[in-house]
Amino acid sequence: MSSPVAAHPSPAAPFQAIFQSFISTADGSAGPARLAALRAVMAERGLAGYIIPRADAHQNEYVPAREERLAWLTGFTGSAGTCVILEDNAALFVDGRYVLQAPAQVDTAAFTVVPLVQMSPEAWLEENLPRGTSLGFDAWRTTLDGRERLSRAVAAVGGILVAVEQDLLDPIWPDRPAAPSAPVRQLDMAFAGADPAAKLAQVQEELAKDREGLDGLLISDPHNTAWLFNVRGADVNHTPLPLAWCLVPAQGRPSLFIDQGKLGGPVRSALAEVADIAPVAALEPTLATYAQGRTVRLDQATAPVHLGSVVERGGGRVSKGADPVTLLKASKNEAEIAGMRSAHVRDGVALARFLHWFAETAPKGGLTEIDAVEALETFRRETGELQDVSFPTISGAGPNGAIVHYRVTQDTNRAIATGELFLIDSGAQYPDGTTDVTRTLAVGTPTAEMRTRYTQVLKGHIAISRAVFPEGTSGSQLDPLARQFLWASGLDFEHGTGHGVGAGLSVHEGPARISKLGYVPLKAGMILSNEPGYYKAGAFGIRIENLVLVEPRKPEGAERPSLGFEVLTLAPYDRTLIDTALLSPEERTFIDFYHRRVLEEIGPRVPPATRAFLEQATAPL
Repeated sequence: MSSPVAAHPSPAAPFQAIFQSFISTADGSAGPARLAALRAVMAERGLAGYIIPRADAHQNEYVPAREERLAWLTGFTGSAGTCVILEDNAALFVDGRYVLQAPAQVDTAAFTVVPLVQMSPEAWLEENLPRGTSLGFDAWRTTLDGRERLSRAVAAVGGILVAVEQDLLDPIWPDRPAAPSAPVRQLDMAFAGADPAAKLAQVQEELAKDREGLDGLLISDPHNTAWLFNVRGADVNHTPLPLAWCLVPAQGRPSLFIDQGKLGGPVRSALAEVADIAPVAALEPTLATYAQGRTVRLDQATAPVHLGSVVERGGGRVSKGADPVTLLKASKNEAEIAGMRSAHVRDGVALARFLHWFAETAPKGGLTEIDAVEALETFRRETGELQDVSFPTISGAGPNGAIVHYRVTQDTNRAIATGELFLIDSGAQYPDGTTDVTRTLAVGTPTAEMRTRYTQVLKGHIAISRAVFPEGTSGSQLDPLARQFLWASGLDFEHGTGHGVGAGLSVHEGPARISKLGYVPLKAGMILSNEPGYYKAGAFGIRIENLVLVEPRKPEGAERPSLGFEVLTLAPYDRTLIDTALLSPEERTFIDFYHRRVLEEIGPRVPPATRAFLEQATAPL
């Protein structure tokens, strides 16, 4: 067609469905009544305190509707947080992404929002938990590490830490959604690149190397199970996961514990070739029997306390550590890399059409944040390959852009006005890969301050993109490159520079990241985001994000193996926001080269009018 969209696209059904699900779950105004009901249940059990983490039994980032416990209780819909409830007060702990969002969503008379940078839940408990009283924690939704931290805090005030096996929200949540039961599907070998038997051999080889003499591994992270068996599902939003557990012995066949109704004949047959399949109800007795006299690795990041107790009661020893699958999965093979490149070209077409549409539509006025979300999802659906968005789109106009993980609702939906910045952070799940991209766009003429801050962020973004570093370098060592130009002006941003990204799995994948806490060395094949930002509360937000692939590099005269980044994302930066006087010659060259690549790869795949728009958007500086 000659223009991207003649009028606003029709509402995208997936967006509306997700939006409605949150309306029914998250209601900040209901927080005080629900809090009172929970306190009554706590009193019946003799608990002075109870902890509600934003977690399910697998510690998933995106959880099934029945596991949106924190949102149901408080109204806060962020992807991370913890609420500590005592008899007379309650505190909601959030990280730097949510310090503006949380107070806007919850009843602050009932819940005190506490930024984690100021105080941890454990430190707060030491100050607020009455001496000698009992604190309850959910044994299914608390990790082994989490229990240890709570134990120290409770001991400091002479209290008792109580493992609660039953979810205390069950008796007060009458319309709680049912557990998910989406069908499992096989992943095409063209996208997987290795069969389950080969992957299983890798995992068992890693178990044999471990110094603790491991006899087995309990896989509690469904992403790892999906990767190991080349399966995908739809039990949670935004990530194609089948919820399941897996017990991998050091030698022999693994056991897969999954809802049997999710397995069709062909999938069951394929899985039965490499694993014993059992219902989830068989997990505990099987684990207890297997554990007798054996050492079983439980993932310190995702395994629940309850299953650690099952191992110990069965006469086994828990080895608390990293699941080796996590690191194996992070380094993508050639097929996974090819799929991710293909997905980003496809996504680049949708992004180009969206940017063209936005450039024509936004200056006319009347456009809202939700309009932009629906338009971008529409362009992605029109590729014919969209399976889901990879996370709820962050669509922030003006001051809403300064809320790092802002989620637009009908109540907060803001018009995109001339003279403001608009930040859109979005991603997609395609059959062959996962995308995540952020662009900040000017509507009308930006101010000098907007252009300066945007260019400072862009310079940090380019510094990461151009980095060449020795093998063994961690994300924490690279993180300052992205912040240096903001630091020079006494500025910073309160989130990591980058996170790992899965291949057709989670848009937020460990163990590597580019942040102050990113201690895992980067390896070839890893895919990470590169997304520095700047946020002026009450005014505007800026973030620029591409995904990058870690690849080998051979600098001239190099004396040791080196690595660098290939940029996967293909979408132009907003040239009207770039202050070229602040750029070095190398930075200008990088932008021009990147823009030329965007035009060459995306231009032939879009309508003529969008091609003409791209030619202007990618013109040399």
